[in-house]
Amino acid sequence: MKIQTWNDIAEEQLNPLAGRKALHGTAITVAHFRFDKGNKVASHHHINDQVTIVEKGAVRMVVGDEEFVLKAGQMVHVAPDIPHGNEALEDTVIMELFSPIREDWIKGDDSYLRQK
Repeated sequence: MKIQTWNDIAEEQLNPLAGRKALHGTAITVAHFRFDKGNKVASHHHINDQVTIVEKGAVRMVVGDEEFVLKAGQMVHVAPDIPHGNEALEDTVIMELFSPIREDWIKGDDSYLRQK
């Protein structure tokens, strides 16, 4: 078993306002995102269960028909195949958990994250 910290994983630059670190297991992906103020994640959907946890900052999220602000210390579950996206209202750090693993990211199919 290899013990790691987020500092051990190189950040992938998604666009000038966003970076991602990810750890893929056999049935779960854990991601650590840095979204600078103004970064937008375009509406998208996927087969994965998702839990979004805001560690620092705040994002405006749209999940299905609902729009809300998620702040530091808050979390939300996004069910599979539900359209969702967000905009960083301030410099924000988010941890996200996905099951099953994000095969689309491994294959490089993540253009919705690469906008700013």
